[in-house]
Amino acid sequence: MMSKSILTSFSVALLLLATLPACAQNLRFGDIDKLPKPKADARIAYGKDPLQFGDLRLPAGRGPHPVVIVIHGGCWLAEYNLEHLSAFSDALTKAGVATWSLEYRRVGSPGGGWPGTFQDVAQGADYVRELAKKYPLDLSRVIVIGHSAGGHLALWLAARKKLPKTSELYTAHPLPLQGVISLAGVTDLAKFAPGCGGAIVKMLGGTPEEMPARYQQTSPIELLPLGIPQHLINGARDRIVPLEQGTGYESAAKKKGDQVKLTVLENAAHFELVSPQAAEWPVIQDAVLTMLSRKIQEK
Repeated sequence: MMSKSILTSFSVALLLLATLPACAQNLRFGDIDKLPKPKADARIAYGKDPLQFGDLRLPAGRGPHPVVIVIHGGCWLAEYNLEHLSAFSDALTKAGVATWSLEYRRVGSPGGGWPGTFQDVAQGADYVRELAKKYPLDLSRVIVIGHSAGGHLALWLAARKKLPKTSELYTAHPLPLQGVISLAGVTDLAKFAPGCGGAIVKMLGGTPEEMPARYQQTSPIELLPLGIPQHLINGARDRIVPLEQGTGYESAAKKKGDQVKLTVLENAAHFELVSPQAAEWPVIQDAVLTMLSRKIQEK
């Protein structure tokens, strides 16, 4: 039988465990998917396919407003769409920036994978020029931010200007970007190829050994230097995208002369980076506003 002192100590230990902060358990996708999903100001098609559209949100004021192109993640798979970043985009818009959240064809949807996924993201980004003809957008202040697989696509958008004219992914005059922010982004496709259940292999139609040219044209680390500011933000507890995807890319980018910054959030895993309710949110918002070169007062 336990002594009274041991039982008392055990009770105190249980009480202490009960009062540990909630951040001891990291967020999961389900937590993000349960966040409010505020409607966009406009859902606009940038192409003819049903998945070629974006959600535009405009801040208060006359503008012209700086623009953040938002690219959602989800392992490049059709099961995950832009809706789970509605709260994320809405929070950035409330901070004073226009957001253009892109949907695109993904693995498992008709036309997704190679080359459709990349062509869609490129076409959707370039469509900001068309949006600016109708909405008060500042084309001189446009950045792109993406999470996870979307972080990969965000970096790729910044790098695509380096593609040869012979590439299926080539665009003659890509929309100029002021910078790119990658949240837990995949930066090295070859090293991450087994991740996400082999989604990259499905997307590119083969392994790095089978399709080396496709990996060369789509892996951000292979396309360095990008020539614009890059800010990578990763969670130290992330078990979906290893931290080495950030550290390895930072090292390679600096060796190529790029302006790159890596922020590691010690208490964050994968999904805290896209929750406006998480303790890490001020870091994300500040990264966006800093890259846009000036603080924008919240309306």
